[in-house]
Amino acid sequence: MTASIVGWAHTPFGKFDAETVESLVVKVANEALADAGISAGDVDEIVLGHFNAGFSPQDFTASLVLQADPALRFKPATRVENACATGSAAVHQGIRAIAAGAAKIVLVVGVEQMTRTPGPEIGKNLLKASYLPEDGDTVGGFAGVFGKIAQGYFQKYGDQSDALALIAAKNHKNGVANPYAQMRKDFGFEFCRSESEKNPYVAGPLKRTDCSLVSDGAAALVLADSERAKSFAKAVTVRATAHAQDFLPMSKRDILAFEGCTVAWQRALEKAGVTLSDLSFVETHDCFTVAELIEYEAMGLTPKGQGARAIKEGWTLKDGKLPVNPSGGLKAKGHPIGATGVSMHVMTAMQLTGSAPEGMQLANAKLGGIFNMGGAAVANYVSILEPAK
Repeated sequence: MTASIVGWAHTPFGKFDAETVESLVVKVANEALADAGISAGDVDEIVLGHFNAGFSPQDFTASLVLQADPALRFKPATRVENACATGSAAVHQGIRAIAAGAAKIVLVVGVEQMTRTPGPEIGKNLLKASYLPEDGDTVGGFAGVFGKIAQGYFQKYGDQSDALALIAAKNHKNGVANPYAQMRKDFGFEFCRSESEKNPYVAGPLKRTDCSLVSDGAAALVLADSERAKSFAKAVTVRATAHAQDFLPMSKRDILAFEGCTVAWQRALEKAGVTLSDLSFVETHDCFTVAELIEYEAMGLTPKGQGARAIKEGWTLKDGKLPVNPSGGLKAKGHPIGATGVSMHVMTAMQLTGSAPEGMQLANAKLGGIFNMGGAAVANYVSILEPAK
């Protein structure tokens, strides 16, 4: 049984001192139900994506979704977590509930509030998504982990500073048209390429413009089974999903290859009966610009070590042969961890229904791909979506 996305909601991402995890959850849950045109009583199951890892003192959060409406009381509600892929883990869990016939309507919410946490604690919390026996003392936290990856990539394939700056500049330019993005500013290539007081090196060859933002925010969507979806005003069909989990220690794998990403893409494309070239666009996990660069290779856009070609030759620009991150990606949009994967599905659904914000909407978007990653290519989720026929 196929699931379809029939409604959604999305807060802006940013720093919101007046909000809480609870208020963000309640807001998007109610807005997603209203967008789908259903009542809370119609929901069969609730899935909440919330990483937490110390960002919120409230660590038992599944039932916070019930605060949105008394009619949600006694509905099954589960919190899921899979590092930075927590949001997609929640979406996929909802899809599986529908595929199993256990639910006809599922409400999926993703949330994180990170900015209230002091800087050193943020780094410590994020590092929990790595293998602590090997990476627990990494200087710079999770940025330090990806700084090591970038350094290793540069050593093997040459200095890729131009490519990383082009990726950063692309995503910041795309984010200008996204009203939900935390940073809506076109920095341009020169700023992203140059070290400066406002763009210092953070870890290894990674500068500030190579790193996604610390964010607060939430997103939600309503899933319906394929038969029920026919009665909704809009519907985006989940054509295929795949999830490949890899070893946590980087020492047990080739960290420059993102093999779990490759496996997830191959499985999803095969299930969907399409090739990468059939996709209209991709929303991919650019927690750091080097991640997007390696993901070009892992998804099969270029051979290993040649990811720079995709950005230097304009393939992944909004008018290129495979636009990547037309929303601005995590780089411009922000990365409130539990919300990120849900946000990617919402942004893709907007594109496929022609309802993305002006300037962000792509022409004739027919098939969208999503890659959401937890840790350093450990939790790998791919979804392929299309407009319901």
